[in-house]
Amino acid sequence: MQTKQERQGDGASVLTDSGSRPLLVGGTEQPVSDRFMAGAADPSSYSDPAGAGERSLRFWDTLTKLNTAAGSCVALGYFDGVHLGHRLVLARAVQAARAVQEARAVQEARAVQEARAVQEARAVQEARACGCAAAVFTFAPPASGSVKGKAILTPEEKLRRMASLGIEAVLCPPFEAFCALSPEEFVETVLIGCLGAKAVFCGENFTFGRGRAGNADTLRSLCAARGIAVETLPLMEHGGAPVSSSRIRALLAEGDIPAANALLAEPYCIDLPVRHGKRLGRTLGFPTINQVYPENMLLPRQGVYVTRVLLNGQWHPGATGLGTRPSVEGGGAGVTCETFIPDFTGELYGDAVRVRFCKFLWPTQKFDSLEALTAMVNRAADAARGWVDNL
Repeated sequence: MQTKQERQGDGASVLTDSGSRPLLVGGTEQPVSDRFMAGAADPSSYSDPAGAGERSLRFWDTLTKLNTAAGSCVALGYFDGVHLGHRLVLARAVQAARAVQEARAVQEARAVQEARAVQEARAVQEARACGCAAAVFTFAPPASGSVKGKAILTPEEKLRRMASLGIEAVLCPPFEAFCALSPEEFVETVLIGCLGAKAVFCGENFTFGRGRAGNADTLRSLCAARGIAVETLPLMEHGGAPVSSSRIRALLAEGDIPAANALLAEPYCIDLPVRHGKRLGRTLGFPTINQVYPENMLLPRQGVYVTRVLLNGQWHPGATGLGTRPSVEGGGAGVTCETFIPDFTGELYGDAVRVRFCKFLWPTQKFDSLEALTAMVNRAADAARGWVDNL
């Protein structure tokens, strides 16, 4: 599945696969289903979205004014990983927006009770278009990584998870576009000017404004004077410790995938383009897909993993090697992510394939012979076939 973005006339982006159907939609009434509220459904089921009453996600990568007559309920944060704590903040924004949308829908229904069917359908569409949006304000960090640590998820995967929770609009400008604003300027320019915020939701440790001059109390004070409601959510704990992106990064670095996945609320996943490799696996009878982590993304512990690979809407068992390419030759080949998909044949070059990590098996190693390498791959493939998903 190859994912790409397309730009709409209002600056919103559409993410599509292979140039065909929308996945994360901007600028049109193409939907992302309500059934993904609170992440209850398997993300693989969000294939060809359709149906009345479903919501769409629109994405802007600049400071842009949202076209929503009723304003928005805004979740504030970086949301790297979209983990359990983040989902609490996002869910409150969605719940608040839907409460406003339902109230407006009742008003619109009364207004069109006597209308003909086609007129009523048009009125309902218009009501949806001007309803209060469940929105996120986040940002793209500087390439230097000086603001946040290395990314846990790709931007596309991050957006997909937000959409699965019911978020409808994401404003994600570069950090440099707003970092010089004072707290007062941030509220006026971003929350009011761009988002038309009616209610704002954030974690209790939220900071904003030039030099992190503002905190949750500052936000509440500034917004109260402008008629904007503010709700701060407490830090969530799991296993006796706070849920945080830094904790998840540490677990991934240790190879503790089940613990990281529990904090993420759905499995750690990459969705990177498949590139050409050396074709050694194909020669030995186990062709692999090769994916390269961008420099700004966190690398989990190097080694061999049980994974799941999404192909044509179905999850397949995979055996993934992450690290220096297992080889019987000398010399370094750099870090690669290679996945063998047992019982699959086909070409995936150029596609952005989703690979879920399930369990760390063993560290990377150098082999004395091709036979030893083949035996290791077969053991990993057997482990992948026998893995039972717990999340």
